[in-house]
Amino acid sequence: MKLKVCGMKYVENIQQVAELQPDYLGFIFYEKSKRNFEGIIPELPAGIKKTGVFVNEIKEIVISLVEEYRLDAIQLHGDESVDYVADLKKQLATRRLLFIAENKEIRKKKNKHVISDEKVEIIKVFGVKDAFDFDVLKPYLEVVDYFLFDTKGKDRGGNGTQFDWSVLDQYPFEKPFFLSGGIGLEDVEEVTKIINSALPIYALDVNSKFESEPGKKKIEELKKFKKGLTGF
Repeated sequence: MKLKVCGMKYVENIQQVAELQPDYLGFIFYEKSKRNFEGIIPELPAGIKKTGVFVNEIKEIVISLVEEYRLDAIQLHGDESVDYVADLKKQLATRRLLFIAENKEIRKKKNKHVISDEKVEIIKVFGVKDAFDFDVLKPYLEVVDYFLFDTKGKDRGGNGTQFDWSVLDQYPFEKPFFLSGGIGLEDVEEVTKIINSALPIYALDVNSKFESEPGKKKIEELKKFKKGLTGF
């Protein structure tokens, strides 16, 4: 089970969370978000995937930020169409090859994690409340790597509330997904139950329930949460 800590904002806090070795760190590039990221991402340990979160963003801006921050994954949290995702995926693949070729000298001097040969993962978010029509996912199956199910609320993520997880019992696909939406330290037992089910849950995504303020994570609570799930 992978762990993603989203809504990172402050350099020192980023470094502290990175010491816990989550699999993904999320940086929100959305001006309307209280966790909008505009800073510098410090060097991270190998194995942590830098994830950019975007909401209905212009594709060229997404690509530019992927290259600027060396993002390993992008999370599309808006109303992005299948055509939008497919075209973005194609452009990212093309630009990645060009970027690697143009920067091969840099790569000789840096850790491979800085300029990776791996493709940029695409995560498409869908909001869920008390019900969900899983048929809307079908057109996206071929163009995304993962789905992410979050609570439908007034904000695009970070609402701190959970949706009814039993809705996922009707999930009909093998495509792995992230589970998000108001997951906190008090939910370890329930989270353990659902990740031990037959559902193809790939990762947990945590954010606001582990904050002292928007963008600043509580390290000790994250440690306890991770230990509760993994035993270490």
